[in-house]
Amino acid sequence: MPAFRDQPADRRFQQEFADADGNEHPVWAEYAIRGHARVILHVEAHPALRGTGAAGRFMQAMAEHARAEKLTLVPHCSYAVAWLKRHPEFSDIVG
Repeated sequence: MPAFRDQPADRRFQQEFADADGNEHPVWAEYAIRGHARVILHVEAHPALRGTGAAGRFMQAMAEHARAEKLTLVPHCSYAVAWLKRHPEFSDIVG
């Protein structure tokens, strides 16, 4: 699986995933910076990845990245809010 990337100049987290045909497409989250917090404004998957679980795998990578970097995630996007509620193992990084 390609690496999860933080692109701070673009205020975006991104990761590529393969579709059913093996073509790679992005899943990304746009964020705002608030100190050590990243306010998750929007999470989106390329249309070819919808329904494949790629967005969930991306959210897991984002949560693991936040924990490793000692960041807090503040979800404003409904998908991020719902995913983080379903994964209480990451409650320590939710602000």
